[in-house]
Amino acid sequence: MTSTSLRVCPVELSGGLDNRLRRWLQNPDKILGPYVFAGMTALEVGCGPGFFTPTLAALVGPAGRIIACDLQEGMLQKLEAKIAGSELAARITLHNCQADRLGVTDPIDFALLFYMLHEVPDQKRLLTEVAALLTPGGRLLLVEPPFHVSKTAFTSSLELAEAAGLRVISRPRITFSKAALLGR
Repeated sequence: MTSTSLRVCPVELSGGLDNRLRRWLQNPDKILGPYVFAGMTALEVGCGPGFFTPTLAALVGPAGRIIACDLQEGMLQKLEAKIAGSELAARITLHNCQADRLGVTDPIDFALLFYMLHEVPDQKRLLTEVAALLTPGGRLLLVEPPFHVSKTAFTSSLELAEAAGLRVISRPRITFSKAALLGR
C-alpha cells in the first residue's frame, strides 16, 4: 500500500497543520508539558511538518531524544528544513515509516499519536507496536479529531489499545479533540 492510497494529509496541504491559529488553539507546550520531561525518549507518530516536534525536543532537553516518524518523505523534508541549524536538530531523529509498520526498535518513554490514528488501516497493529516500545511507566497520548472520529470509533480505538496492553490513565481536555492518556 502506498501513501497515496492511504487517507493521509497531502504534503501540499501541510501548511494547514502548522500555523499560528492552530498554535493558539492547540498550544503544544500546554498539551505536552504535563507528560514530557527532560531526558525522555519520545516517539511522534505522524509528525507531519513538525507542529509538535520542536516542543517535544525542547521538553526532553539536551539529554533527551525525539523520533519523528512519518509515512511521507515530503513531510520529513519539511520538518528537516524547519529544524535545520537549530540546537533542537541534534535531539531529533527523522524516521520514514512504512504503511504497515513503524520500524522503530528503540525503547520510548512517551509516544504521541495526534490526529493520525484514524488514517491507519490497521490500528491494532500500530497500537501493539507502540505499546511494545514503551518502557515500564511509559505513556501514550492519543488524540483524534472529533470531526473525523466518532465517539464510537474513538471508543473502539481505546479498546484496541487495551487489547495491546495499555490502560486509560486519564482523559485530558484538548481543544477540538477526543483524547486519552494511556500507560503500560
